[in-house]
Amino acid sequence: MPVKVSVVIPVYNPGNYIEDCVASLRRQSLPPDEFEAIFVDDGSTDDTPARLDALAAEVANITVIHQEASGWSGKPRNVGIEASQGEFVMFVDNDDYLGDEALERMYDYAVANGADVVVGKMAGKGRGVPVELFRRNHPRATVDNAPLIDSLTPHKMFRRAFLDRIGLRFPEGRRRLEDHVFVTEAYLRADNVSVLSDYVCYYHLKRDDASNAGFQRFDPVGYFANLREALDVVEKYTEPGKTRDRLFRRWLRNEMVERMRGRRLLAAPEDYRQELFKEIRGVVVERFGPGVAAGLQPTQQVVAALIADGRLDDLVAFAEWEVSVTATTTPDGVEWDGGQLRIGLAAELASGGTPMTFPAKGSKEPLAGPPASVQEAVDWVGAHSVAGFGRATVELLLTERTSSAQFFQPVEFTRETVPAEEDDRVRLVLRGSATLDPATAADGGPLDAGLYDLFVRVKLGGWTKQSRLGPVSLKGRTAADAGVAGGRVVLPYWTAKQGTLALDVDTASKRLELGRLTPGEVTVSGDRVEVPVPFHVPGDTPVLLKLTGGSGTAPRQVPGTLRPQGTTAVLEAVLPLGELGSAPWQVALSTAPEASEPRFHPLPFTLRVKAGRVQVAAVRPPRPGVGQRLARRARPLARKVLTRIRARGK
Repeated sequence: MPVKVSVVIPVYNPGNYIEDCVASLRRQSLPPDEFEAIFVDDGSTDDTPARLDALAAEVANITVIHQEASGWSGKPRNVGIEASQGEFVMFVDNDDYLGDEALERMYDYAVANGADVVVGKMAGKGRGVPVELFRRNHPRATVDNAPLIDSLTPHKMFRRAFLDRIGLRFPEGRRRLEDHVFVTEAYLRADNVSVLSDYVCYYHLKRDDASNAGFQRFDPVGYFANLREALDVVEKYTEPGKTRDRLFRRWLRNEMVERMRGRRLLAAPEDYRQELFKEIRGVVVERFGPGVAAGLQPTQQVVAALIADGRLDDLVAFAEWEVSVTATTTPDGVEWDGGQLRIGLAAELASGGTPMTFPAKGSKEPLAGPPASVQEAVDWVGAHSVAGFGRATVELLLTERTSSAQFFQPVEFTRETVPAEEDDRVRLVLRGSATLDPATAADGGPLDAGLYDLFVRVKLGGWTKQSRLGPVSLKGRTAADAGVAGGRVVLPYWTAKQGTLALDVDTASKRLELGRLTPGEVTVSGDRVEVPVPFHVPGDTPVLLKLTGGSGTAPRQVPGTLRPQGTTAVLEAVLPLGELGSAPWQVALSTAPEASEPRFHPLPFTLRVKAGRVQVAAVRPPRPGVGQRLARRARPLARKVLTRIRARGK
């Protein structure tokens, strides 16, 4: 069968970090005879070459190519392209990994849309990835109708015939931003680029040792010389005007302004800060016309103007002010409503830990030139923020804790201008209600089991400030009863350390508080049993009971139903009395009766049948062992001894 996708992985001393990459390739839903993985070892000096050779001997669709160290990823990727047999080529770094269905979904999407390039949704673990680009699917994306330029890493799928037709390969040698040059030209010359946003295809990791290439301190002279090559590509394939300015703006914003702003600037050593500033200013003055910076957010415009004016000291002072600006978010109710979780919130910006205030009247006056002082810059940003109050937004992001996959949730909100204590100053408060449906919250699909944190993003005045939802004083407590949706048990709770809102999806046990049920709350009528359960269900919900007897007795599985009863539910089931003897049967509940391996939650009572009647008894906690009993007896004596020692010390 023809190979659909060739996965090319450049390799250099990844150590154990390569294991997740390998495992994800072996888990792909695309059949092994329809894709190949080509590892190009670029002179590794650890045990990776032997590990890969053994893997290739074991797995038919894995190939390993060894070469002398070339210094960077460009040559290994090019070698992989030349060796590839697939219709498409997918680039993966050796310390990242793929979603299990990534290759199949991206290939099918490419074929369906006639794409030369497919950009799959990314999740960043410890490192940033584009967010706006992946709000929705873009079957036919261009640099004009989608923020493609925000994603310039090579971790995409490219049609091999397209690469050959235009002669596109990576720049080679020890250099930076080779992926910017390659991907930018691909975007500008492809017949079609498709963005797949409803499935996390690529997991981009920051290594614990921070040894990823992108996290290493670099030589500014060489770096910005390489950056100019990416700008050359834009100039070659675009005409002067809005499109070129918008594309250039990406490098001005990400590679220059953001390095000269906020904590990033303040954290840089003094000598390195000055070296960076010199090289950045050189590119800004040499390559960017006024239309490039004009499209930046207000604070970024100020930084760009100060860079062009050569004022590093004022950049530092402006950064010191900016780092004080944060978002604060206050929860305002968490409750279930018809199978959906409603989350109320109020959010605003803060400066120095207090609500941020703005002048009562705004201004859209453009930044005609560099501000005369830092205070003038702050005042200009404040006036522009007020003029943009009508565009301020608040968004809710659900982030899976292990994978860092992010999912936007719908929020309805209002903008409220509040007078501040100071004369002629105001605050802007965004009050909203988010709707989270566990059955569709993951880009239209159900949430997988795991822990999820909730983040609020406030957009105002050119800032996008993100914070956790909270804190509240109820640390470690549940925020609402658990809800049952799509066979999952979803429990909102306040985290133990910070008191911020999180979701436990199908992993909770004690937090569900099923252990608080008492035998007196269980109602038995003939063969019918009813049990109140602290779950929210939107309607009648099928469940499964498992009855477990003593040794040598096969468990019994009994269908049941959770029916809404006020704000919680009642469990109803018909017991197979003829199959139950007088021995006690422990009871467990599963909310996913159709699952191949249902997860059961134990209930704190047993059932037994005597004289045709069902008796209910509490499950007795296990008696402590001898060691536990001795330890309990020793604790009071230890406390007395410690008290005496402290008294003598005084």
